[in-house]
Amino acid sequence: MTAAMETPAWMHEQITAEQYDSWSEEQCAGVEIVDGMVVVSPSASKRHNRLARILANALEAAAGPDWNADTGFDVRLQDVPLTNRHPDVVVYRADTINLTPTRPEHVLLVVEVVSPGSETTDRIVKVDQYARSGIAFYWRIEQAATGVPLVYTYVLDPATKTYREGDMFTGIVKVSAPFPVEIDLGQV
Repeated sequence: MTAAMETPAWMHEQITAEQYDSWSEEQCAGVEIVDGMVVVSPSASKRHNRLARILANALEAAAGPDWNADTGFDVRLQDVPLTNRHPDVVVYRADTINLTPTRPEHVLLVVEVVSPGSETTDRIVKVDQYARSGIAFYWRIEQAATGVPLVYTYVLDPATKTYREGDMFTGIVKVSAPFPVEIDLGQV
């Protein structure tokens, strides 16, 4: 005897912003919404989470009182079709802390830590989506085989809504924009 498996409707149909906003925190955990379709993300490794936390803490300390840096929440890139991304680190305007959803106009910088299974999405798809939504800075962190992460920085060209490649760092990240910060990635 086999039990009939019933799959939830959200696996086969586009969902709206209103539907997603009615979901519980548990239902939203570990998913992103792309063009209205639910995309399940694998759990991040301890190394991935530690790297995101180190980056968020350093960015928060350097950003000043007008900006917060956090991990673990959605950025609503568009309402129709619904596209919510869940960056590993988000630097956003401090005065929007109580606004939900977080919108691109609230965000200064997003950081994605590339993991097995997210390579194409983090290197190609999200770069385009974040740029088209107007987020000024994008950082991509590659977890190199040497153990020292590689950081690729991108700056938005507002005229073309595309990113220009910025600097690449190993070991110590030292930038002046979007604000001066120095981050030692050797502590990961």
